[in-house]
Amino acid sequence: MLDNMILKSSQMVLLAQSDGCCVYQMKNETGDGTMTVYDLFPGVMLAYNDYHMEHCLSEFETTEDLLCIDHCREGRLEYSAKDTAYSYVEAGDLKIDRRLKHTGHFSFPLSHYHGITVSLQLSEAARALPEEFRDFPVDLHTIRRKFCDGASPMVLHGAPSIDHIFNELYAVPEKIKRAYFKIKVLELLLYLDALELPKTREDRPYFYKSQVEKIKSMQALMVEHLERRYTMEELSSQFGIPLTPMKNCFKSVYGSPINTYMRIFRMNRAAVLLRQQTSIGVSEIAGRVGYDSPSKFASAFKDVMGKAPLEYRRDLR
Repeated sequence: MLDNMILKSSQMVLLAQSDGCCVYQMKNETGDGTMTVYDLFPGVMLAYNDYHMEHCLSEFETTEDLLCIDHCREGRLEYSAKDTAYSYVEAGDLKIDRRLKHTGHFSFPLSHYHGITVSLQLSEAARALPEEFRDFPVDLHTIRRKFCDGASPMVLHGAPSIDHIFNELYAVPEKIKRAYFKIKVLELLLYLDALELPKTREDRPYFYKSQVEKIKSMQALMVEHLERRYTMEELSSQFGIPLTPMKNCFKSVYGSPINTYMRIFRMNRAAVLLRQQTSIGVSEIAGRVGYDSPSKFASAFKDVMGKAPLEYRRDLR
């Protein structure tokens, strides 16, 4: 049953398998990821997703009636909102879909993604759950029609109680995992069954693929040349995007405004240099990440990393 419901890819290999649990690994030139999958009921599985990569390839295709519920704990996921457009899932979001558009490249704009997927093969699960739990009140086909009657996913942003349901799944003692997972899946289904959707739902904006590709090229330019400070006007002119759409699209792709994103990126790069190149002084590191003033660099580093650069380096010894 697992093979019919998980991400399929030539980049994925089975690492380990035990009773009702499989661990898969995916690797490519941008990094790696793991998926730990638990078979809970007939037609029902739960998977932990931990990816440290820029993108992955999915060759998944299905003719089955599936309902897949993805919770994003950290990172970002880019998905096709329309044939020529992208939208994004971020931390705290719940994406519900039928996996009818689950083939192709999936991008992780922050180079990592962590979350949980609950997948149901509806005809099998609809038979099994009432047998496992007498008087189980949830009609799975009704839930599917409620949230994703068509091919496109529905994304719930900050829905009440979602974090409560999922956060408890990230620290479960090994000996109670399977039993606890079963209880939490039932809780999730009951919650979705009872959740009242607003009559007028405000969808998250989507962006055309050509525009997203420009934003990704812009980000690649800036992180490759950290010593240089690009103005918003320079970037807008160089990549042919008006200022306001450029800022809005960048924030949707990467989760924060351009200057905020670059500030954090610079400090993380500086932290790597402080750890790995201990013979280089703080002033030189400041210059490499675009700061002419060591004192301004030290202040920015402490704001982001919680320690001054010398203190950070000293604590690593």
